[in-house]
Amino acid sequence: MNILFYLAVILLVGIITAKILAKINLPNVTGYLIAGLIIGPSILGIIPKETISKFSIISEVALAFIAYSIGSEFNLVHLKKMSKGIVLITILQALTAMLCVTLSMIFIFGQPVSFSLVLGAIGAATAPAATLMVVRQYNARGPLVDTLLPVVAMDDAICIMAFGISTAIARTLISSTESISIVSLFISPLIEIVGALILGLLMGILLVLLSRKTKGEDELLSIVIAIVFATAAISIRFNFSSLLACMMVGATLTNVIPNNKKVFTTVERFTPPIYILFFTIAGVELDLSVLKGVGMIGIAYVLFRVIGKVLGSYLGARIAKSSKVIRKYLGYTLIPQAGVAIGLSMVAQNILPSPYGGQIRTIVLAATVIYELVGPLITKKALIKAGEIKVGQ
Repeated sequence: MNILFYLAVILLVGIITAKILAKINLPNVTGYLIAGLIIGPSILGIIPKETISKFSIISEVALAFIAYSIGSEFNLVHLKKMSKGIVLITILQALTAMLCVTLSMIFIFGQPVSFSLVLGAIGAATAPAATLMVVRQYNARGPLVDTLLPVVAMDDAICIMAFGISTAIARTLISSTESISIVSLFISPLIEIVGALILGLLMGILLVLLSRKTKGEDELLSIVIAIVFATAAISIRFNFSSLLACMMVGATLTNVIPNNKKVFTTVERFTPPIYILFFTIAGVELDLSVLKGVGMIGIAYVLFRVIGKVLGSYLGARIAKSSKVIRKYLGYTLIPQAGVAIGLSMVAQNILPSPYGGQIRTIVLAATVIYELVGPLITKKALIKAGEIKVGQ
């Protein structure tokens, strides 16, 4: 059957399943993942296993625009307005989650350093959509929410930067057959990261210049797509982090022309079906048979990531002298994990050799379903205990 037919099936089944599960208050991402799992090789087999490799272009496009949209939120003027305490909390909760997952994998489960570093970096990500959904649905208000919202806004940007550094180090560890020198361990990743940021900056400036000469939203949309595609392609060609580069394009744009919202809103006409395809395909690729082999590691990832989020938030809030409510409950509101984590797991699969890349993808996809099912409920409970959701809502 033609590849377009399978893409049509993936889109339609993803939308229908998400709508059905929305009736029991499950996030759309969970619906897309479950839809993909049902029609994939693990259950019904409507999408053949040999077809999956042909969907890689969808993943690359979706990841590029996810990174671009995250970068567009990285406005330096807004960041300066935030208190230093919130920035500190954001960094500590992300890095502590990463550290807890990484160390547990190395010292408890004896996993390779490259595998542990990459999985740990993915553990830093939080899904803002699921958290915001709870806040808006129950009209939550108070100091905890006021801290939570900017933290989830910045979290994914920090995660992508941490992931870029971790994957650069992982590549060096994997590619070096001989003894690794300290110089090669740091120089190679540094070139990769700096190269991605410089490329993103240059492409962002080019996009600024071109956007000022465009006439109409259709032309603007085409230019934005072309620049994002080109940035991702050049990054892949030179082994730079395409995520960091595309994030830098968005960050450059929002800081040079912060009031030109059309550059960002026009992309929203293009990305919805791409995201649905991306998340549903992630479900299609979920191999249930692998779960047996990564069972304990998967459970450990879920638990140690939560421990890291709670501990890091507490430490950050304590150092920042935040209120007791924030110290006690903020970490529990950061449990949901979805889009960015799934995207990073796809990148990890291409970086790490078999079976580690596939294991990371399976662990993260399975954990995402758990986090998206349980995370919003825990977030709601934490906000109720903090007194920011009225009981009975």
